[in-house]
Amino acid sequence: MTTQTESIQALMQRLGKNAREASTAMARADSDIKNNALKALARLLRENIAALQIDNAKDLERAVANGLSAPMVDRLKLDPKTLETCAVGCEQLAAMADPIGELTAFKTQPSGIKVGQMRVPLGVFGMIYESRPNVTIEAASLAIKSGNACILRGGSEAIDSNKALATLVQQALAQSGLPQTAVQLVPTTDRAAVGELITMPAYVDVIIPRGGKGLIERVSAEAKVPVIKHLDGNCHVYVDDAADLAMAIKVCDNAKTQKYSPCNAMESLLVARSVAAEFLPKIAAVFAAKGVEMRVDDESASLLQAASRKASEVDWFEEYLAPIISIKVVDGVDAAIAHINHYSSHHTDSIITSNDAAAKKFMREVDSASVMHNASTRFADGFEYGLGAEIGISTDKFHARGPVGIEGLTSLKYVVLGNGEVRS
Repeated sequence: MTTQTESIQALMQRLGKNAREASTAMARADSDIKNNALKALARLLRENIAALQIDNAKDLERAVANGLSAPMVDRLKLDPKTLETCAVGCEQLAAMADPIGELTAFKTQPSGIKVGQMRVPLGVFGMIYESRPNVTIEAASLAIKSGNACILRGGSEAIDSNKALATLVQQALAQSGLPQTAVQLVPTTDRAAVGELITMPAYVDVIIPRGGKGLIERVSAEAKVPVIKHLDGNCHVYVDDAADLAMAIKVCDNAKTQKYSPCNAMESLLVARSVAAEFLPKIAAVFAAKGVEMRVDDESASLLQAASRKASEVDWFEEYLAPIISIKVVDGVDAAIAHINHYSSHHTDSIITSNDAAAKKFMREVDSASVMHNASTRFADGFEYGLGAEIGISTDKFHARGPVGIEGLTSLKYVVLGNGEVRS
């Protein structure tokens, strides 16, 4: 046990030193070089679809054998569509403006000095994630574009897929003249590696956990470096009394059933009382046809023809990640806002309404990282927001909130320009 722990410590120290050294090269890398690496990675992903699926199949077989739930197995899949999305994300990032070195907000002070800010990389980030191997590409591509180095620790259930993807990333870096150690995958599934990674402030500037609540709670409690995180995705859609009900059915159906496992899937549906009698039976028929279990308040139950069960207090807080939804009738927009701010995880919430005043009130007062008007919560995603990719979604309130893209992996430092001025 001691030998193993020492081995893990030595491994993580080596990865940390490598990352810190690589971060210096990444911070000064020209935009064209970083963009070339991203384009090379996109090309390599497309050229290796068949090989990647062979490695992915090993993870899928092991997951099924180990009894992982269907949503967890679904998250593991690296099908051609997923890989193409990763490749397009790399190309989208390459086409975006490089924020590093950007100078903004200069003002001349009475002393004569000019004070502004420069956008710079954070340095080294550690990424700890479960299930989805495509996160390896999202994290790596964002690290490259933002001029950071990163240490990636994927879940044991995706180890073969992650190793194959990380190899392609390092090939792309090498082909473009960037240090391969700018993106490193922790090669062991030993959980002690996580404990080391989150307690290395000499080498790691920020930790980003992306996975289940247990993982994120552990990282938040034990980390000795800042953490960018969200714990749950209890997302709501509120159907207002001024909603276009045909639109509401389409949006609610998509928000819940397009995919059950993501953190931006709708988990709770709130419906204004004045439209509940007309709307609820229609949306309930859609959910029933797709096998979605409905957990409802008493008023909703009295309006539904489809089978349902009574919601408990716990249901209003729940992130199901499954074909289950909680449904409640509310007085109107104020009651919906109050319910969301009390029960939600501050991730993503949407209002369906043709009343612009109600929409503005909802978007201003709902305390969540993403608020939407007449759109599915499933859009709360870095790729869909045009960020190229996302490192995760933050429900924190400091500089990174919502889908975290390039700017979320940067910081600002002050720049002062003078002409010999001295302070009197």
